[in-house]
Amino acid sequence: MKVIRLIGSTAFVLGLFTAVFAGMPWYIYHEPILPLWLKIAVYGFLGGILLVLLTVAIEQRKGKATGRELPPSESRPQVLLQNSVEVPGRQISEILGLVKGHTIFAIWLGRDVSALLRLILGGELIEYTEMMGRAREVATNRMIAQAEELGADAIINVRFVTTSVVASAAELLAYGTAVKLQ
Repeated sequence: MKVIRLIGSTAFVLGLFTAVFAGMPWYIYHEPILPLWLKIAVYGFLGGILLVLLTVAIEQRKGKATGRELPPSESRPQVLLQNSVEVPGRQISEILGLVKGHTIFAIWLGRDVSALLRLILGGELIEYTEMMGRAREVATNRMIAQAEELGADAIINVRFVTTSVVASAAELLAYGTAVKLQ
């Protein structure tokens, strides 16, 4: 089912891009009434969008925009995460301050269309569930990295806050208090 959904969403995106990046320029080139400055402006606009898409695709390929810039938690020293104000059986010797991790994640247009159809038919929006799971992991890793820089043993009172930035993107903030334990 996932493969069929991927094929459908890819066909939608390819059709959209063909219409915008081939159909529109073809019409502008063959329509003699449009002034030259308008043709240049439209070509500049389409070229700019294409350049942005290419740079985002290259960044995604390198792993910079996917939240994989931090090493997996297994290879880092462990910082205890608690969502309570104390650590059972341990004394807090020093409060190091607030630490936070922040990210904004989005899904690509094809998955967004797939989620939109699921919204109509009902059911779990798997695309957004996966996106928010990745965002939570990235934000938590960034918060832990900040705590490690302070030399913390634990982060207490851990909280997550999320907001919608645009239709298919969400901001996620993880925060807590970095502490030293005895």
